Amino acid sequence: MAMNRVQFQPGLSMAEFLQLYGTEDLCRAALERMRWPNGFRCPRCESSDYSRHERDQQSLWQCRRCRHQTSLLAGTVFQASKLPLRTWFMALHLLTQSKNNLSALALKRQLGVAYKTAWLIKHKLMDVMADRESRRVLTGRVEIDDAYLGGERSGGKVGRGSENKVPFVAAVQTNEKGHPLFVRFDPVAAFSGREIATWSARVLSTETVVWSDGLRCFNALAAHVAEHKREIVGSGRQSVQHPNFRWVNTLLGNLKRALSGTYHAFNFAKYARRYLAEYAYRFNRRFDLKSLLPRLLNICTKAAPRCERQIRLAEVRC
Repeated sequence: MAMNRVQFQPGLSMAEFLQLYGTEDLCRAALERMRWPNGFRCPRCESSDYSRHERDQQSLWQCRRCRHQTSLLAGTVFQASKLPLRTWFMALHLLTQSKNNLSALALKRQLGVAYKTAWLIKHKLMDVMADRESRRVLTGRVEIDDAYLGGERSGGKVGRGSENKVPFVAAVQTNEKGHPLFVRFDPVAAFSGREIATWSARVLSTETVVWSDGLRCFNALAAHVAEHKREIVGSGRQSVQHPNFRWVNTLLGNLKRALSGTYHAFNFAKYARRYLAEYAYRFNRRFDLKSLLPRLLNICTKAAPRCERQIRLAEVRC
């Protein structure tokens, strides 16, 4: 069997990472280039006229027009962090180059930081990924399916009514040859016509041809897409192996194995959006693994700062 060129691409090796970002100075230079590729621009007035000086071992840029001062980290995900930049860059590398997910505990051991610190780093970066993926619109041929995270609690309900299950929609865009291009995993409040209508208006273009099973709530798709094709697949193995849902079922299986193989447990209701987006973010950029770190760094420089309280108050956004 021929090797899959996507799966066997080299990616960014640890040796290359250390060569590019192995010191604090290299990390600072890379972040400065990413923030201001054409030279410094004042975040307040956009002037390029500035002076630069050091204060408390920190570089500050001061705009000569409006006198506004800013640091390299201000206004980014890294704002107010006391960690060395090389620790953040190592986290970026580990989270983007891992084939499967990386738990906060594994990240703690790799970075040499406290578990709470590793957890916060991971969730800040996952939240950035989730915000980026929330803007993706699928078009063309799209397979969709209903799915759940979690399971029943002892003594609680089973099946779709379980208190510990978080419903989410899985959607896979395929190309003319039937190969997957992009995926979205989006938590919803429930599988109802209203929720699916709201979801489809946000996620699917009007030119989309959607394939779904016979779940009644998917009837709401017809009002938002070019064509909605329903296939009653039944249950059991035949439903999973149906050719019209090959990739959505394959990626759902891969997702659930990645989650169960990495995490013993997490709060599904609070953090499902982030964990689902982490998998989707890597999958949607799988064709060029070397670019994953600089691309994530780029959106980290443009994303709003996130304090710990914001991160811990997360909830499913439907």
